[in-house]
Amino acid sequence: MKYNKVAVGGTFDHFHKGHEKLLNEAFKIGHNVLIGVTSDEFGGEKGKIDPCSKRMSELEEFLKRFESNYIVKRLEEPYGPTIYDPEIDAIVVSSETKPTAEKINEIRENKGMKPLEIFTIDWVLADDGKPVSSSRIRDGEIDRDGKVV
Repeated sequence: MKYNKVAVGGTFDHFHKGHEKLLNEAFKIGHNVLIGVTSDEFGGEKGKIDPCSKRMSELEEFLKRFESNYIVKRLEEPYGPTIYDPEIDAIVVSSETKPTAEKINEIRENKGMKPLEIFTIDWVLADDGKPVSSSRIRDGEIDRDGKVV
């Protein structure tokens, strides 16, 4: 079953295989995909990350392969349009961000909105068996494909 509108969000810093898996799942299950990218101000809470413009540019490069309809928006806070857009049916998250999706559903239900179907993807593992992450890439441990540096 395809959902009409699927949300996915993240910092998308040092775009990597885990981000690809997250987005591939969103496009697999959704006719329309709403992609939220944390702004410099909001994303900066995670530490030293690339500017939002660079992160969005890398994301757009990856998105060229999809024919589906998608919109990329900046996120200024954790929930974005998921807490007020009744057309969003589902959300794709990593196990790390699943609690945020559960909080979104709590907020939606309190507002009388239908909860989102939550799709949780597993970590993409690097060659060393540990998760691929932007922080590990930033620290020079692995590359974007999960190969140990």
